[in-house]
Amino acid sequence: MSFKATTTPTLPFIDFTKTDDQLMKPGTPEWEALKSQVFAASKDFGCFRARFPDTPLQAAMAVTAQLKQLFDLPLETKQRNVSELPFGGFIGQSTFAPLYQSFGIDDPSSIDKLQSLTHALLPENPSLSETIRSFAKEVSAAEATIRVMLLESLGIQKYKEEHLESSFDTLRFMKYDGISEEEASDGEHKLGLNSHMDQDLMTVLYSNWAGELEIFTKDGRHWISSEATSDDFVVFVGESLHAWTNGRLHCPYHRVKVTGREVRYSAAVFTAFKVGYTVEAPAELVDEEHPLLYKPFDHLDFLKLLERDAGKAYFGDELNAYTPLKAYYGISPID
Repeated sequence: MSFKATTTPTLPFIDFTKTDDQLMKPGTPEWEALKSQVFAASKDFGCFRARFPDTPLQAAMAVTAQLKQLFDLPLETKQRNVSELPFGGFIGQSTFAPLYQSFGIDDPSSIDKLQSLTHALLPENPSLSETIRSFAKEVSAAEATIRVMLLESLGIQKYKEEHLESSFDTLRFMKYDGISEEEASDGEHKLGLNSHMDQDLMTVLYSNWAGELEIFTKDGRHWISSEATSDDFVVFVGESLHAWTNGRLHCPYHRVKVTGREVRYSAAVFTAFKVGYTVEAPAELVDEEHPLLYKPFDHLDFLKLLERDAGKAYFGDELNAYTPLKAYYGISPID
């Protein structure tokens, strides 16, 4: 199965809701059908629009409903959200993305750490930590299932346990301010977040879908809208998974376009390799037809280099030919 088109393509849509009872049972016809769709979309687009069962959807709706209260806090309170990870913690309205703010949470599985953080930010909202944890748990389970499908599709399912145990999750909550009424009425837009790739293994994103999430197609010809609704998630392949699969899965550029006055709120689970794990393509994915594309690397080292050289990459309306993964670790050109 392959997503090819001679006209402007649309982002693949994969519906996981009709096979809820079978979803966690590899080998069933339902599993195999979904697996085929997931692999084709990840190979040809690097992302897809997904509809999950009610439990993760309700968790996502619950957490995004809390985000206005979180982002309305005074700046000095928001700055209590800190992290030792590059690009972690609170990010304010920076020069490269003046409409954008975000909170980062390093360990959403730890209720003690969540309670400590939410108490520092919103002590009058004691249930916030449980709301965040529920969202992380539900979305992480869906993400892990998708990655297992991809490993099976590539014929490397023997690495499943190692692969899942070598990864961890972080959360990021995002806000994009709307534009003025005059700009909106004139049909103008601004970029809430400029063209970029995600550096992780996989991202699962949920939003109230104000504004527009756009994805650059693999053939380099089109920016296409995700066309996601408030019932949908968008799943992205990250650069680390692209590298670990020796380029078999595509990692797409994407951006957020602000087109109206409404504020856009998003919540995302980012799955990455743990510190100390060497990102290196399995031998089964390297052959004469598919020569090794990247040197082995540590994900944290990659983030540190990217943070150091942030001005060179990603942050602009037009795509930048400089891509850090190739610049730091590339071996062979990708077709």
